[in-house]
Amino acid sequence: MRRYSAFAIAREAARFHSGWDRAWRSPTPRSAYDAIIVGAGGHGLATAYYLGKNHGLTNVAVIEKGWLGGGNTGRNTTIIRSNYLQDPSAAIYEKARSLYETLSQDLNYNIMFSPRGVMMLAQTQHEVRGYQRTAHANALQGVTTEFVGPKRVKELCPIINIDGPRYPVLGGLWQARAGTARHDAVAWGYARACSDMGMDIIQQCEVTGITREGGKVTGVETTKGAIGCKKLGVVVAGHSGVVANMAGFRLPIESVALQALVSEPIKPVMDIVVMANTVHGYMSQSDKGEMVIGGGADGYNNYTQRGSFQHVEETVRALIETFPMLSRLKMLRWWGGIVDMTGDRSPIISKTPVENMFINCGWGTGGFKAIPGSGWAMAELMATGGSPLAQEFSLGRFREGRFIDESVAAGVAH
Repeated sequence: MRRYSAFAIAREAARFHSGWDRAWRSPTPRSAYDAIIVGAGGHGLATAYYLGKNHGLTNVAVIEKGWLGGGNTGRNTTIIRSNYLQDPSAAIYEKARSLYETLSQDLNYNIMFSPRGVMMLAQTQHEVRGYQRTAHANALQGVTTEFVGPKRVKELCPIINIDGPRYPVLGGLWQARAGTARHDAVAWGYARACSDMGMDIIQQCEVTGITREGGKVTGVETTKGAIGCKKLGVVVAGHSGVVANMAGFRLPIESVALQALVSEPIKPVMDIVVMANTVHGYMSQSDKGEMVIGGGADGYNNYTQRGSFQHVEETVRALIETFPMLSRLKMLRWWGGIVDMTGDRSPIISKTPVENMFINCGWGTGGFKAIPGSGWAMAELMATGGSPLAQEFSLGRFREGRFIDESVAAGVAH
């Protein structure tokens, strides 16, 4: 793989960019691999990358039923933060945030990481107490956050209205080293690095069955034929329950649509990310000038990638009170993604009842921010049989009652 650099760009510009190679190969599947990862989104590609980088396992195939990064990785609002309340959550999200800081250098691919800071607004007394508690917990966890008052909120985000009649701003939980990254670039960077290590990324290849022998996984049936493997990792977000059913077990998750939208592009007005959890809305401004707006998940199980008018109307109505300038903007695009929600709103990174089959799911509405940490933990689990980062997120916690409750402490789990 040729390294990307300023010199390479200048060289290719001189010859009309005719010398660039494909970023990753599109091979024909082999008959068997040491490991197969089902799902070529950010989490699946990160798992494959760290299997190779950290554990030397490169005879790996990443299988995707659609196109690379075409699921939730390409449908999120790109927020990266680690200010979670519970210790296991803070550990894995902080690992991910720290890896994001140097990911462009590690992958030799610009993921456009922007540590612009994330503000979580406190608009009720309950939220004030909750975020102060989270700030104290973060201090003990080594995660740098602070609770700030309304005046500081206004300084950080001048376009905000802190005196709304229904939702006044009473303060906020501020994480200065949080931010955003380009979601597509994260997937493309990992894919390029995996391909360079000799891994096969196989697109348009849907898994239709999982083969087992004596309670142990032996491979997968796909639309491109049977493929054998010694280890199988399933990282398919909202379709995790479907694939688990193929292997003969059920998961404690439900799939719902989460939606977002962007406005027409405008001049720079906001250089941080703001989350308003009382009204279940959050917003940032993209490099192109669009206001990127996210809202709530649908209240019913579904697999649509469109979302419902109800949540768009509720989200925009509430955000207009907090950001009056939004009322004059037009919506440019609107979309949805299928998210997988657990009862405690925390992920599952675990062995399964099928030997040598592993599952990574349940990230709900907050999966993008966790991609590097999730891949690191999943790769360690698959390669060695255990991971300190993944230990508390096993399937066994639901049977044993060891819940990692982030349903309220993390606001809306974004």
